[in-house]
Amino acid sequence: MTAANSLAGQIAAAVANGDLACVDLSNVLSPDFPVIALPEEFGQCAPFRMEPVSRYDDNGPAWYWNNISMNEHTGTHFDAPVHWVTGRNLPRNTVDKIEAKDFVAPAVVIDISREAEANADFVVTRAFLEDWEHANGVIPPRHWIALRTDWYKRVGTPQYMNLKEDGAHSPGPDATAMEFLVRERDCVGLAVETVGTDAGQAYRFDPPLPAHSILHGNGRFGLQCLTNLDKLPTFGAVIVAAPMKIRNGSGSPLRVFAMYDAAAG
Repeated sequence: MTAANSLAGQIAAAVANGDLACVDLSNVLSPDFPVIALPEEFGQCAPFRMEPVSRYDDNGPAWYWNNISMNEHTGTHFDAPVHWVTGRNLPRNTVDKIEAKDFVAPAVVIDISREAEANADFVVTRAFLEDWEHANGVIPPRHWIALRTDWYKRVGTPQYMNLKEDGAHSPGPDATAMEFLVRERDCVGLAVETVGTDAGQAYRFDPPLPAHSILHGNGRFGLQCLTNLDKLPTFGAVIVAAPMKIRNGSGSPLRVFAMYDAAAG
């Protein structure tokens, strides 16, 4: 069998000829992109920084490159289970130990953009998800749960972080939703357009920060700061999300994209 006739070759050809639509889900990583802010008593996430080494000049007449530095959880990024205390003792819990095949998985896009527009603190509950399934169909196992909020349209404005005196205000799930998605729908992970998988005020929840705690304690993944979830179908897209292979890494920035059958889009 030639490469062109193989399944992998057919996928490559379908991408090349447009039969498979390919949607970029990543924000541009730059020094201007904001990072999550923790209470002052904790260590802080460093922003992305870039400085030129040479650009066709005396430091390198024929080449251009930069030195870069950043926190693992900067820009559009991946959370591995080890990122959270609940996942610290799990096997294969760092980005370098996760199998490559686990970075490719189908997605279900759950649209809460209207709710998020009306209420920045909108909370996704189990009851909400059950109602959504009644209207749209049951969430299949081993899928990314992609929460479409259209939050990416706020990038470049103060409303993206949406910080108030009591902290950030952004939508996200509660513990009932996360227990349902992980234990009853066997999700791969949670993918969001906000800066974190948890709601901005989730530190006040009981238990606090349930997305991080439940996802990573059960070996699931997180994707944050995505764009363009409104370009994907509810069912039928596949997300490719491969973080950098950092030794013992808790996560990393990455280029995330999704593919789906263009004829069905």
